Amino acid sequence: MRKILFFITALVLFIMPSIIMAAVSETKDEPRKAYIFAYATTKNQGHNGLHFAWSIDGENWHPIGPEHSYMKSDYGPWGSQKRMLTPFLFQSKDGMWHCIWSLNEKDDVFAHASSVDLVNWKRQSYPVALKGSNCLLPQISLGRSGANYIVSWATETPSGKQVYSRSTKDFKNYTDANSVGDELSDERQTVIINAVPELGTIYQVDWETVDRLIKAQQVSAYRASLHGELAKDDVTRFASLKPVDATIIIDKSKQKKISELLIGAFFEDISYAADGGLYAELVQNRGFEYAPSDRAGREPEWNSKKAWSVSGTGMEFDIDTISPVHVNNKHYAVLGITTSGAALVNEGFDGIAVKRGDKYYFTAFTKVLDGKGGKITIRLKDKEGKILGETFIKAASKDWKKQEAVLLAKGTSASALLEVMPEFTGKLALDMISLFPEKTFKGHRNGLRTDLAQVIADIHPRFVRFPGGCVAHGDGLHNIYNWKNTIGPLEERIPQGSIWRYHQSMGLGYFEYFQYCEDMGAEPLPVIAAGVPCQNSGTGRAGQQGGIPMEQMGQYVQDILDLIEYANGDIKTTWGKKRAEAGHPKPFNLKYIGIGNEDLITDVFEERFTMIYNAIKEKHPEITVIGTVGPFSEGTDYVEGWDIATKLGVPMVDEHYYQPPGWFIHNQDYYDRYDRSKSKVYLGEYASHVPGRHNNMETALSEALYLTSVERNGDVVSLSSYAPLLAKEGRTNWNPDLIYFNNTEVKLTTGYYVQQLYGQNSGDYYLPSAITLSNEQNNVKLRIGKSVVRDSRTNDVIIKLVNMLPVPVNAKIDLGDIAISDTNAVKTVLKGTPDDKTAKPIVSSCTVSKEFSDELPPYSFTVIRIKVQ
Repeated sequence: MRKILFFITALVLFIMPSIIMAAVSETKDEPRKAYIFAYATTKNQGHNGLHFAWSIDGENWHPIGPEHSYMKSDYGPWGSQKRMLTPFLFQSKDGMWHCIWSLNEKDDVFAHASSVDLVNWKRQSYPVALKGSNCLLPQISLGRSGANYIVSWATETPSGKQVYSRSTKDFKNYTDANSVGDELSDERQTVIINAVPELGTIYQVDWETVDRLIKAQQVSAYRASLHGELAKDDVTRFASLKPVDATIIIDKSKQKKISELLIGAFFEDISYAADGGLYAELVQNRGFEYAPSDRAGREPEWNSKKAWSVSGTGMEFDIDTISPVHVNNKHYAVLGITTSGAALVNEGFDGIAVKRGDKYYFTAFTKVLDGKGGKITIRLKDKEGKILGETFIKAASKDWKKQEAVLLAKGTSASALLEVMPEFTGKLALDMISLFPEKTFKGHRNGLRTDLAQVIADIHPRFVRFPGGCVAHGDGLHNIYNWKNTIGPLEERIPQGSIWRYHQSMGLGYFEYFQYCEDMGAEPLPVIAAGVPCQNSGTGRAGQQGGIPMEQMGQYVQDILDLIEYANGDIKTTWGKKRAEAGHPKPFNLKYIGIGNEDLITDVFEERFTMIYNAIKEKHPEITVIGTVGPFSEGTDYVEGWDIATKLGVPMVDEHYYQPPGWFIHNQDYYDRYDRSKSKVYLGEYASHVPGRHNNMETALSEALYLTSVERNGDVVSLSSYAPLLAKEGRTNWNPDLIYFNNTEVKLTTGYYVQQLYGQNSGDYYLPSAITLSNEQNNVKLRIGKSVVRDSRTNDVIIKLVNMLPVPVNAKIDLGDIAISDTNAVKTVLKGTPDDKTAKPIVSSCTVSKEFSDELPPYSFTVIRIKVQ
């Protein structure tokens, strides 16, 4: 895999003369030996990672960079964990550096990682020290025989401090813990760094080791300065810049085939994207299955009664679990009615949107527990009490019975309430109370919200990834998303809490995902956990330390194979039959499946991923498996994930990165450096963001600029999708998002229009082009992007031009050997000031010829679509 650090080091050496001099030779002033001090500050609650300082005499110390981290802990969820406390550095007999550290004040594990050069660190592991006890001040020493290493630590017990040790030969397999007294002979030393005492370990090393550490920090600082460039400084940066002339010459003879599936959509149930969002159900907590655990116990009122209340008197509202509609949905409402007139009220998801003249399907399961039953009036009311629509059902059965009715809205409201009002006395059980608009996307029952589904379809995504994201592998092993829980009749599906701390009804399940893909003509791309929970998991020793027990992995792998059968199997197969019973006898034609998502690349992960990958490869070689290489564009997970993919021959890997605009500007050669003999790439999650984590024209244009390079590398980048896709206002877990919405409005971002313009103007052949600028300054060149593709289905040539400069670019375009069939072309321009959040593309026509000119406005994205012969 390409070594990004070394490439940029070379770049820095070329640009910065002072570093060149340090790199080419050792000066007479440099010592042969020096001391290094490895430590972690207590700043930021220990989140800042491993630091180094150096000294010639062991007395006067020089920290390398202000809080520069050479390695950070990957343990536990971001925010509360991922801490590094009291790291201990040790060099083994083979020259390998080992670092161990305490992770927090309470967990019974320590962390280990190794490195050849102290700059690039291998995967982390988290061995159990002594089960049930905390692990403090861990350290390494050489065993007496010299054949093994001793890891010792202190632990706090009710009777005081105790010291324990474990022995290892390889830092993978350890002996049982032994008590070795109550005093830890700590080999760490205290050093004064910037007038602050710090605790760590000291080693004498060759100066080249110190030099390497210093240069790594300098490279990191230089890159950070580039990536931090923002348009707000363009007034100064380009103070004397004049309009730029650009000549673009297209060379059709060197066209190359690129992926037809380059632009897709990534759906994750985050920020109420499913329930309360894309899924058209209007009743919140319809099955009375909300539980405090959905919110990690932080909101006791988040329970089976959430979103429900009683209006009026003469009725009691309780929850029961005896003889439910289905064992998978064990809670239901029990109404004790002494006088009629009261109603059970649902508030919906921040209210219920109702539109005059529209019809709504009401369904519910009812069971009369006491009395004869009778009529139940169903009403929609606005907050002033005005009735917006009314219908009724009848409850008489002593057994559960599904009731249905249609309600016609006679008024409009963005925040109506649903009333269920029994007009009899006695005791009534209710469950799965549902209200759906008749108008759903493509008219499906249990369907999708029309406007949200349509704006996603308007991107023309060639594929849709679902159901996540972190949702896929969940908050701990118990919370891993199980596709089998999401199919079949709604009352039989198994709901659960989400890692994003709300409830998933699973009404939007795998069948609905597949159906939505089919409706849009997009390839389905389900993502399955790799047998491990999310690395941001807050359960299971605070992180992704455990995986599904190996004795259970056989069944887990079979579940994945069953998914492929559900999607593609004949109706005579077990799971193909279930698909047919849901109303889709024809296969969904699944071609891709993702295994893992932003995983912490550990031995635990590798063992389970390998098992899953090999099983799919053996049983379904026609399926393209997509692996994972962590959450960032570099670092240990990235390198280790690529190593696994290369070793196994995984056909495609999923890369993720969220970066500021400067990163996208300065990394347009990211995939140019890609090794063409290795796995293809799915750029599964990316987004540009400015301080405050919002999107605007600056972020949208940086994404448009970067996508010109992705198209250029469409022979190796097979798929790409912005993330996250949807966020409900007031319920947002993550920013920025592509589409924001409330109950009645869909609010498209500037970034959305970039995705739409790329999606609607995709091609399957890339046409190389040369560009010559009147101003060859690097900052200018990097902010002008171009891409030319050909769509063989329509025989159109599509030219995409990005100008991230504060001045116009006068572009002269030479089509070379391309023969035009129509001089009238369609031109679409998205433009605005960098902080503009409301800009929309403007479509017009333009005249083109073999050579034609076009002015690219400041801060703009232009797409020209030309009919050719």
